[in-house]
Amino acid sequence: MNCPICKEPMIILELNRVEIDYCPVCSGIWLDEGELELLYSIDNTESELKKLFRESNDSKEKSFKCPVCRKKMIKIRFNNTELIIDKCPVNHGLWFNKGELEKVLSAKTNQSSQKVLSLLKEMFSYNKSQEAE
Repeated sequence: MNCPICKEPMIILELNRVEIDYCPVCSGIWLDEGELELLYSIDNTESELKKLFRESNDSKEKSFKCPVCRKKMIKIRFNNTELIIDKCPVNHGLWFNKGELEKVLSAKTNQSSQKVLSLLKEMFSYNKSQEAE
């Protein structure tokens, strides 16, 4: 799968037994449908996630195409914050620019999300140390 931002091939990483697509060029992350729920450890996924995201019609961010179906993704706002995420209009998944997934996961303070957050921080600190060499 190619990155919707820089069009480069993404690599598959495993976080807490969930395979995510990661772009080593722009550090963006693609989560297929249902993977955010697994990382977030939400039991009643449908209703709880709907409360966290609302469509954002006022975003000035550039729109990108879903890496699965190539349809223009819609912008959704996370939890009434300024954080805007890209979502496939036919629910193939979510696109997180660099650091956005960490922000979403840090809003949930259960043990599972904290474990995933620690793994993400380790991964990104490893990438930063590699770039410095």
